[in-house]
Amino acid sequence: MNQSEAISIYHPLLCSIAFKIVGRLEDAEDIVQDTFEKWLTIDHEKIQNTKAYLIRSVSNNSLSFLTSFKNKVSHKTSSTDQHYDLADLSQIKTFFNFDLDAQLGEAWQILHKKLEPLEKSIYIMREVFNLEYDELQEIFDKKKDHCRQLFFRAKNKLEKDKIRLKKEFSKPILPDSFKKACDFGNFNDIIEDFKRDISKKLPLRK
Repeated sequence: MNQSEAISIYHPLLCSIAFKIVGRLEDAEDIVQDTFEKWLTIDHEKIQNTKAYLIRSVSNNSLSFLTSFKNKVSHKTSSTDQHYDLADLSQIKTFFNFDLDAQLGEAWQILHKKLEPLEKSIYIMREVFNLEYDELQEIFDKKKDHCRQLFFRAKNKLEKDKIRLKKEFSKPILPDSFKKACDFGNFNDIIEDFKRDISKKLPLRK
């Protein structure tokens, strides 16, 4: 995949991620544009997984944007001129209600509670890291159709009781292997964690 193809394929996904964090489409598009411009200047041979790298970069850039906006809000509130337009008010609300690690931790525990290990593994690798079913088939030694069924089964389970489940958890913790996959695009550790969990659920052979 060349650079132009990567930009075309990943642009909608990255805009969606940035928009969820910053709350404004215009700002999200600017963040994605800046991310791509920086990505084009680095040595791509050092990047193990382009998709995961771009996702993490956009997330970090979006959070940096909110931090900068926080400073802007602090400056305004410390002055006598405290006029905010609608865009400012929207972003203020987004900033003070957004906690990326807490939201990810809560989501992780919901997956762990609601899904079987194989369902969780397929769902995360497909939904979070956007692996294709061919890749999932190779990793988990399951046919593509089976992987597809497991993904949609997991999605249906999560949609069914998402409100009730949200109230059951406290002190969410993200595994280090997940953070490593997000930060560096290295899936080895998280795949090993998944396979270990799956093997624990397999029936013992007589």
